[in-house]
Amino acid sequence: MNLENVALHVPEILLPRTGTDLTRWSVVACDQFTSQPEYWKQVDDLVGPSPSTLRLIYPEAFLNTTDQDRYLSDIRASMEAYLGEGTLTPLKHGFVLIERVTARGTLRRGLLVCLDLERYDFREGSTCLIRATEGTVMERLPVRVKIRSRATMELPHIMVLIDDPEMTVIEPLFGQRLTKLYDFELMMNGGRIRGYHVDHPRTIDSVAKGLARLAEPARFNDRYGVRNADVLLYAVGDGNHSLASAKLFWEELKALSADKTAVMSHPARFALVELVNVHDRGLEFEPIHRVLFNATPGKVFAAMDDFFSPKDSQVSIIPEGDPLPLEEKHAQAIEFLSPAGNGHILIRNPRWNLEVGSLQAFLDAYCRENRDVEMDYIHGDDVLRGLSSRPSAMGFLLPVLSKHDLFKTIILEGVLPRKAFSMGHADEKRYYVECRKIVP
Repeated sequence: MNLENVALHVPEILLPRTGTDLTRWSVVACDQFTSQPEYWKQVDDLVGPSPSTLRLIYPEAFLNTTDQDRYLSDIRASMEAYLGEGTLTPLKHGFVLIERVTARGTLRRGLLVCLDLERYDFREGSTCLIRATEGTVMERLPVRVKIRSRATMELPHIMVLIDDPEMTVIEPLFGQRLTKLYDFELMMNGGRIRGYHVDHPRTIDSVAKGLARLAEPARFNDRYGVRNADVLLYAVGDGNHSLASAKLFWEELKALSADKTAVMSHPARFALVELVNVHDRGLEFEPIHRVLFNATPGKVFAAMDDFFSPKDSQVSIIPEGDPLPLEEKHAQAIEFLSPAGNGHILIRNPRWNLEVGSLQAFLDAYCRENRDVEMDYIHGDDVLRGLSSRPSAMGFLLPVLSKHDLFKTIILEGVLPRKAFSMGHADEKRYYVECRKIVP
C-alpha cells in the first residue's frame, strides 16, 4: 500500500530511556490552563530537576510574560542536551498505539502517526485531505512558527479525527500482539496512559488500507450524501494552531531551499499527530467557554445590541431565575456569568447557525474596539465560574457540539468558528510523551 495516497508517514519515535520517571516526564499540552499560571508553577515544582517535557515546550500561560528569545534558547538547549546525553533514545520506525484512561475512568484510544503537510491546508475553503475544523487566528501563528523554527524536535499535542463508524482502522490493532512501550500515571489529575509499538510492515499496511477505504470517493460521497465532493479524511480536532504553524514553517523551508527535490525528504515535511476515531466511546466533546477581563456587563450588553441590530437580530437579557422562551425556533440562548449577576443572552433571528458563531463574531468586534478588554478560552464550567467571579470579569457558558455531526458539518458548511469545541476537559488533553526530530 502506498502510504502517500493517504498522507501517511512512518516516524522514528524518540522515548525517554529506561529508568526515567515518566510521571515527571509527561506534562499536559502547552495550550491548556492559559489563564492559570499557578497550574504551571505547580508542575514546575513537581518536576524539579528531573528530565521533563516541561523543559521542551513553551506553556502559553507565559507567552506574554517572559523573554521569548531566552525561553526558546533554553528549550533548544534542553532538546540538545536530552539528545546528546542519551535521555531520549530512538525506536524502530513505527506508530504508537495509545490507551488513555482519564481521571474520570473514561478510556480513549488513539494512534500516533506522521501526516504529510503537503496534503494539509488550514485556510477556509480548503479541499485538502487534511483540514482544520475551526477558523485559524493568523495573529497567533508567528510566535508558534518561531518556536518550531528554533526547535530540533517536535512534541505532539495535536489530535486529528477520522470518521470510522465501523471501527476498521485503529480498533483492530488492539487485538494484535504488540510490544508495550510504557504504562504509567500522569501528573496533575491526568489519569493513566499506555503505549504499544506498531512496527510490523503488515500491521502498518493494514492501517494504510483501512484509511484508504475511508477515502474511497464513492464511499465518501454516499456516506455524506454529496456528489463529487473532495474527500476529507482527516479533521484536526485539537492543536489546530500548532499544525498550522508546522505547515507555515514547512512552506518557508521549501521556499528557501536551493534543492527543491532534496527538500521534499526533509523531516519537517511531516507532523506527528495522534489519530482518534470520532466514534471512539471515550472521546467526548466539551464546549469551550469564553471569559472577558476588564469588562462590565452593562457595556457589553449595549455593544451587543449595537452589533446585532443591524443584522436584523434582536438581543434580550434574561436575568437568572426568569424563564427562557425556549419554544422560539429561531433563537439562541447563551448563559453569562459576572460578579454583578448571572443570566442568559437571548439572540433572536441569529445570522450564525451556532451559538458559538454568534458569540465569537461579537466578541471579536468588541475586543477590537476595546483594546483594554482581554478575552480567553476556558475549558470546564467550574474554571469559568471561578474566573467570572473576579472583579471586572464576565464569562459565557456555551453548549456542546455533537461529535457525530462534525465531519458532515465541515463538508457542507466549511470550518466552524474557532474554539467551537474541545475534545474533553483540560486535564484530558494530550500529555507529551513521545518526541521526533524535525532536523536531518
